[in-house]
Amino acid sequence: MKKVITFGTFDIFHVGHVNILERARALGDYLIVGISSDELNFSKKGRNPVYSIAERLKIISSLRFVDEVFVEESLELKAQYLRDFDADVLVMGDDWKGKFDIYKDICDVVYLERTPSISTTEIIEVVRQPRDN
Repeated sequence: MKKVITFGTFDIFHVGHVNILERARALGDYLIVGISSDELNFSKKGRNPVYSIAERLKIISSLRFVDEVFVEESLELKAQYLRDFDADVLVMGDDWKGKFDIYKDICDVVYLERTPSISTTEIIEVVRQPRDN
């Protein structure tokens, strides 16, 4: 069985998330998704996620093409997660291109093109803008 693993925050779930997860699953037989803890997200992005880790775990685990989810507590544990889950392929968005090549000694590393014109950060900014009436 070929195991694929990917990581993300998956806050404000949108079609870009669906696209990358579906495409990641197509690269193997079993998809594992590491979801950034609330604390890890804050350290990376300087803000708390809109949805709690429990809610994000529930959303992602409900997808038919996701086989397993877990909480990613630290970026420094990435290699350990790859080993613990016996990953054959690590998939990340192409905005990370080259940054995860250090793990090529553990598994294959694939960067998938992101869905154009959509990001969680942009959605949050649009929602927070005051409306003109």
